[in-house]
Amino acid sequence: MSILLAITGWDPAPWLKRFGALLPGEKIVTLDKLADRAAVRYALVWKHPPGSLAGLPNLKAIFSLGAGVDHIFADPNLPDVPIARVVGGDLAQRMGEWVVLHCLMHLRQTRRYERQQRERVWAPDFSEPSAAEVRVGVMGLGELGRSAARKLLTLGFEVAGWSASPKMEPGVACFYGPDGLDAMLARTDILVALLPLTPATRGILNAGLIAKLARDGRLGGPVLLNCGRGGLQVEADIVAALDSGALKGASLDVFETEPLPSVSRLWRHPAVILSPHNAAISSPDATARAIAEQILAHERGEPLRHLVDRAKGY
Repeated sequence: MSILLAITGWDPAPWLKRFGALLPGEKIVTLDKLADRAAVRYALVWKHPPGSLAGLPNLKAIFSLGAGVDHIFADPNLPDVPIARVVGGDLAQRMGEWVVLHCLMHLRQTRRYERQQRERVWAPDFSEPSAAEVRVGVMGLGELGRSAARKLLTLGFEVAGWSASPKMEPGVACFYGPDGLDAMLARTDILVALLPLTPATRGILNAGLIAKLARDGRLGGPVLLNCGRGGLQVEADIVAALDSGALKGASLDVFETEPLPSVSRLWRHPAVILSPHNAAISSPDATARAIAEQILAHERGEPLRHLVDRAKGY
């Protein structure tokens, strides 16, 4: 048996070392060294070249090395085998940290006070609301969304969540479906996007959605946080909304094109906080360990976990 490592944009050497140590009895090969395609039982992928997984007659499963799986579905010749997501480790913890950090930065007007510091202006705002007076809406109530919602609740924020199908989370007002989305947006001061990227969610963070956000909140206008996938957002609409005041602020960790082009207005917009797609960089060692454990368990006859629903795309 051999295990194929098919990645683009990352150095394969550390991954070969990790999986070699965790699966010492197995042969780990890269695409350029693949000689016996019939020997491959598992594929470990990140933005693999389209078509590179075809012609593997004994492939049992595909494992994503990153949190998203939309990069896998970009392959039109994807084999019809189970696909497993990365779940666990410190991914949810790190994502929750980012969401809490940015909700607090907008609540406590961090950008304003940064500007005042540069200009040596002493002008405190004693009318700032407390967390309990601010309504946060989380789009996506998977593991990451639920974890972020729980952390926000401990700080006192009023939290709601939306998902495509019904979900329940203690302390969170849960909405679902198209009508539920409109209802949640109407009571949201800070919108947190943690949706997977699918044909149904691509471009969902657009002018139409922004127009449905609450206008009566204590922040003086709605705020957008996207730490999900870059394809969720229409950046031209976000910039226009920031310019017009339809959005008071935004924190963005993901982008339509990455790295973010230097010509993008998002770099210098005074109401925007950027991070370079590192909101939830999970430990590569933890990712490799979780995947190796799955492979060993599957070889013992146990079912695979955290499988992607191909019909939904996540």
